[in-house]
Amino acid sequence: MDSYLMDRSYLNGHGDHVPLLDVHLKTNGNSTSLGKVKGRKPRWAVRASEMSKKTFNPVRAIVDTMKVEPNPKKAMISLSLGDPTVFGNLPTNDEVTRAMKEVLDSGQYNGYAPSVGYRSCREAVAAYYNCPEAPLEAQDVILTSGCSQAIELALAVLANPGQNILVPRPGFSLYKTLALSMGIEVKLYNLLPEKSWEIDLKHLESLVDEKTACLIVNNPSNPCGSVFSKSHLQKILAVASRQCVPILADEIYGDMVFADCKYEPIATLSTNVPILSCGGLAKRWLVPGWRMGWILIHDRRDIFGNEIRDGLVRLSQRILGPCTIVQGALERILHRTPPEFYHNTLSILKSNADLCYAALSAIPGLQPVRPAGAMYLMVEIEMEHFPEFENDVEFTERLISEQSVFCLPATCFEYPNFFRVVITVPEEMILEACSRIQEFCEMHYQGAEGAQDLECDK
Repeated sequence: MDSYLMDRSYLNGHGDHVPLLDVHLKTNGNSTSLGKVKGRKPRWAVRASEMSKKTFNPVRAIVDTMKVEPNPKKAMISLSLGDPTVFGNLPTNDEVTRAMKEVLDSGQYNGYAPSVGYRSCREAVAAYYNCPEAPLEAQDVILTSGCSQAIELALAVLANPGQNILVPRPGFSLYKTLALSMGIEVKLYNLLPEKSWEIDLKHLESLVDEKTACLIVNNPSNPCGSVFSKSHLQKILAVASRQCVPILADEIYGDMVFADCKYEPIATLSTNVPILSCGGLAKRWLVPGWRMGWILIHDRRDIFGNEIRDGLVRLSQRILGPCTIVQGALERILHRTPPEFYHNTLSILKSNADLCYAALSAIPGLQPVRPAGAMYLMVEIEMEHFPEFENDVEFTERLISEQSVFCLPATCFEYPNFFRVVITVPEEMILEACSRIQEFCEMHYQGAEGAQDLECDK
């Protein structure tokens, strides 16, 4: 055996491993160390990947460049972050906390779980969402690290680089961030504020082409706080059916609707359109940091078949799934959380939404759109009455610097000249924020004549 084969035998596990630097190649009787390959001059050439260069989060890109200091005379009120835990006024239920403590004390969930989650936990999720209109079994559930990973896996299994997806405008910025990083084109379809943010169905259907991989439907909506009616969801399904486009349903705010409204999971209305529904514990159970999400596979006509299911399993194997402690508590969280917990949470959100809507509706130059669920409210800025501001970003920057109230400019959601208000803060904070917003608008509002004069002075 020549020296090359002998070295290979060592590296393949026969005998003791030879340190890598001691391995030599025998070439024409000359021994050459690895790393001294003829014709190559070693040099550093470390570059960021193309995927990282394509990754762009519009919220961070806008917010991080808002270099503005709040008014030091006024305490900061942040209405920008969709995290219901920030102010402590919306704690999770004691039953949820006890379930986690007991699982942790048991010591039975400290190891690795299957990449798609423990079967017993998937069975618990399937049982919770199963209904005659949209039956589910454990094999139809993939557990993920939060709803964000569920969306990522669903996009990755449905779309290839060069294809496109249909995304709501205004809409959650993560869809675009994930798609662009994967080389997937984003086509934005319009929501209509004058129709409580229903989809412009004609515009939606006009965007479909042979490269369309899926339609994203977010209901209830972030950032709009809207909830689609049963009839509107049926019309959306009709478009998807005609065009043979599967649906990625972001339903993380599912069941978070106010008392005068009804939530319809889109899969319960579908007879033939295959749907990947993404959800999780984050919002309804008020534990976003626990990172427990899921994908529900609805495929009544076997259109996805084994290929999509197998693809989701393979993608989940890149990184082992969500926290095993939360998985262990999942059945108890889903099935033992008392109904009054959900009712109380929604009562607080509804009260805050009503207060905020009423207060902002009374301010000249602002046009809020009444929400029906989720945790948000969108407000139109009649920019012609605030001519000193170029756009919603500048408007919200000045609102911070003058009144120490932070709302997200809706440019973050591809919808300029609006801003988003988070309604999870304590009631007194909502009222104080609205009072400051009123003071700010009264300071800068220009009537039709005043605005015209200001434009002429520019």
